[in-house]
Amino acid sequence: MSLMILLMALAIFGSYGCKQKEGKMTAKQIPLEDFFKNPEKSGYQLSPDGKYFSFMAPYMRRMNIFVQEIGKDSAIRLTSDTARDISGYFWGNNNRILYLKDTGGDENYKLYGVNLDGSNLVALTDFPGVRTEVIDDLPDIDEFVIVGLNKRDPKVFDPYRLNINTGELTMLAENPGNIQAWFTDHDGKLRMASAIVDGVNTSLLYRNTEADEFKTILTTSFKETLAPQFFTFDNKNFYASSNLNRDKMVIVEFDPNTAKEVKVLYENPDYDVEGLSFSRARKVLTTARYTSWKVERHFFDKEIESIFNKVKKQLGDYEISIGSANKAEDKFIIRTYSDKSLGTYYLYDKTSDKLTKIADVSPWIDETNMANQTPVEFKSRDGLTIHGYLTLPKGYTVENARNLPVVVNPHGGPWYRDTWGFNPEIQFLANRGYAVFQMNFRGSTGYGKKFWESSFKQWGKAMQDDITDGVNWLVEKGIADKDRIAIYGGSYGGYATLAGITLTPDLYAAAVDYVGVSNLFTFMKTIPPYWKPMLDMMYEMVGDPVKDSLLMRESSPVFHVDKIKAPLFIAQGANDPRVNKDESDQMVKALKDRGIEVEYMVKDNEGHGFQNEENQFDFYRAMEKFLGSHLMKKEEIKK
Repeated sequence: MSLMILLMALAIFGSYGCKQKEGKMTAKQIPLEDFFKNPEKSGYQLSPDGKYFSFMAPYMRRMNIFVQEIGKDSAIRLTSDTARDISGYFWGNNNRILYLKDTGGDENYKLYGVNLDGSNLVALTDFPGVRTEVIDDLPDIDEFVIVGLNKRDPKVFDPYRLNINTGELTMLAENPGNIQAWFTDHDGKLRMASAIVDGVNTSLLYRNTEADEFKTILTTSFKETLAPQFFTFDNKNFYASSNLNRDKMVIVEFDPNTAKEVKVLYENPDYDVEGLSFSRARKVLTTARYTSWKVERHFFDKEIESIFNKVKKQLGDYEISIGSANKAEDKFIIRTYSDKSLGTYYLYDKTSDKLTKIADVSPWIDETNMANQTPVEFKSRDGLTIHGYLTLPKGYTVENARNLPVVVNPHGGPWYRDTWGFNPEIQFLANRGYAVFQMNFRGSTGYGKKFWESSFKQWGKAMQDDITDGVNWLVEKGIADKDRIAIYGGSYGGYATLAGITLTPDLYAAAVDYVGVSNLFTFMKTIPPYWKPMLDMMYEMVGDPVKDSLLMRESSPVFHVDKIKAPLFIAQGANDPRVNKDESDQMVKALKDRGIEVEYMVKDNEGHGFQNEENQFDFYRAMEKFLGSHLMKKEEIKK
């Protein structure tokens, strides 16, 4: 089983009218805050009995949990956190909600519980410096959940059964030091685990009952993936995403006793199929999901397909997702979205076949004034097809856009991918007059094993060439003004930003690095302790500091600051556990040692990307001013 998904944790994560006049476009700016302020309401979920829905909404500028009885107009606020947004939540039972929250972006999440009336709010995993991961929310067991905690050893997570009322913990197994994921069956029994063997191979461990010992049933290179999704409904076999003996991920049924595939349930010739859903009430598979330029579905179940088609017909051209359901699965939360809208939540009642609007996510966003996110593709210098997205300022098309200022926006990860949908950063930049270019360079997920592996030890090499080739493609098409191109990214995208202005210094007129890696040697030394078991894999994917020292030095921007010509703005969270603050500090120092000024923003209460609303405002306000001063002509700066 591959641990690529764990390595992907490197990733990070507004109205105006337009008119054409003498070939130029004039437009009124949408306030910056409209793009980046907290949603009005989001994260809707149904209670197990279907009597209530819960949601997240701002309180004192922080996202907190509210609950509302269906059919009533008023909601009750259950939490009152003012320092940090709640990171996520779920229903523990009909009377209790559980949620995760960290401190200042340190990602050491604690699990809290609160009753439906706001009483008995307690931290259930209140251990300093310990991270909580939810293994199984046990929806059919009211008093317990299964969590992973690294309190015994910071490098590994042990599974515990947790009483959500009292906080009592019972260890279910002791992690021997190499297990990276635990899996339960439909009865909440701990039955499988994935472990690292010899640093770069992974094994799948299995047992028939919790009284049995775990036994290894399959060992593969980490380059191959057998990712369990969930057990079959008789708890004997399991469903998985697999690229064993093939390039693309497919959905299979796997027999753990024979360690063989039983059958392939769904495959796509062009894209990895990674998601699988089921009906807990009816015990049937419902959908498989993959991403082309947008999310696509294959339906196994006629009932869910019928609901999906009925709802989509009523809601028009929007994409929709079927989210939370109650235990009886006669009520569903439906959400719409598009590239120009964060969408709307609806309640669908299957019994009455009625769709009722609940709330818009960000009602101040007028989607008619947003820009289209258009899928594009180009060829890399070595012949790979690179897919991406081009967002042009409102009023422009690929046919009439000429010599625009461009912001190139490489994604984080790097083993991640850009997708189609509303992105406030992209829409903000387009509203300010920039074309925004995103590309899924080699190593991006969803395009198969070969495409992913082609990124190994290619930081600053072929991966960066793909970005460069995309920029040159945009210039050749006449869309980009070659003298007004900036690069901006976060996490790996921040690294690609720094690599862009050091390895191709004449390509960019300005750069914004957001929590990016600058030194591959120090980056490897400062990863979180729970990534340590994966270090050998990272050596193979990024580079070994000893064996590949020359390559890593060549690819570390901090050693090439003498080549920088473009002005640079750096933003960093002081508590970042993934890309240590030293990555930005040493880049700033290297520049200042050469007498080069660099704009540097540090937020002491943030981690890997800014979460607090006011910090986002500060960052994007500074970025807007920075880009405007270096990319915009005087007549293009909007008042």
